[in-house]
Amino acid sequence: MPDPRSITLAWPAMLWLLAAVPLAAALYLHLLARRRRGARRYARLATVAETSSTARRHVPAVLLLLGLASLLFAIARPSAVIMLPSRVETIMLAIDASGSMRATDVKPDRITAAQTAAKTFIEDQPGHVRIGVVAVAGAAAVVQAPTDSRDELVQAIDRFQLQRGTALGSGLVMSLATLLPTGTIDVEKLLNPKGAQPAERRRGNAPAPKAGKPPGAEAKPAAPGSNRAAAIVLLSDGVSNVGPDPLEMAQVAADHGVRVFTVGIGTADGATLTSNGWSMRVRLDEDTLRKIASTTGAEYFRAGTAPDLKKIYKALSAQLAFDKNQSTEVTSLFVALGAAFAMLGALLSLLWFNRIF
Repeated sequence: MPDPRSITLAWPAMLWLLAAVPLAAALYLHLLARRRRGARRYARLATVAETSSTARRHVPAVLLLLGLASLLFAIARPSAVIMLPSRVETIMLAIDASGSMRATDVKPDRITAAQTAAKTFIEDQPGHVRIGVVAVAGAAAVVQAPTDSRDELVQAIDRFQLQRGTALGSGLVMSLATLLPTGTIDVEKLLNPKGAQPAERRRGNAPAPKAGKPPGAEAKPAAPGSNRAAAIVLLSDGVSNVGPDPLEMAQVAADHGVRVFTVGIGTADGATLTSNGWSMRVRLDEDTLRKIASTTGAEYFRAGTAPDLKKIYKALSAQLAFDKNQSTEVTSLFVALGAAFAMLGALLSLLWFNRIF
């Protein structure tokens, strides 16, 4: 249902027609009074009138007046902010596969919890939604191209092998390139900006990039979150320590209108990992993940336990199933409501009093 506080009118001047409602109410009261005067002249009619419930007598009339008010209000062409079904067709799951995902602060360990929750998320998506999977470690790789085969996706997630390093920026680039295969994402430039720029300039094929804009970015940016057909879900547990700046890559995603929902997995205190005699504290970089989401017009979630992670993916499924609140004309809703009130009032009047009014 629309939020009444968000209703706006395309033709507010037409509200003067609502003056017909109190006029109709006055006419009803006048007819009722005249009917009472006539009933007093005949004792039998008076007896019948006295046996009728006062409240019941007015119900059909009130319903008819409500129907009239709704129909007249519809003439002003009201619009309201409502939730509309989503048009999401493709989702990329970018999952951290770095060594820190071995940490056991999220039981049984971070990677197992992430894999289990990702499978639940996949199963919750409508059948028409295609999903791809990107593994993010020291580099990013597409381990499953977008598909509607849930079995292939589950198998791809089960094949994850943990590696060193966390390149969140690379994960975003690979996800974007897969979502937008028309060539608008220059993967080589975005992943290797320092190496690609001089070569381009020597060949004279491209001008120097503008300051503050990563190479390979779109010339005419779209509004953040405007691409409602595609989305990225990025799950990570740590700090991006290799590859391009994830915040710059988030801006590239925003310039293409693609939302990046981020999920941070891990506890507030983090965990200590020991390997080959070395101990390392792995912490969650919530600030970066939160900025990535806000830059692209999406949302950040933090999961401190495996059940939390499943709930988050459930919430994400619901959020992706509907677009953001959008202003939509709801004239037809008020027309339908008015017709329903009028028909109900007329039906009750026929059943109770054998007349429509």
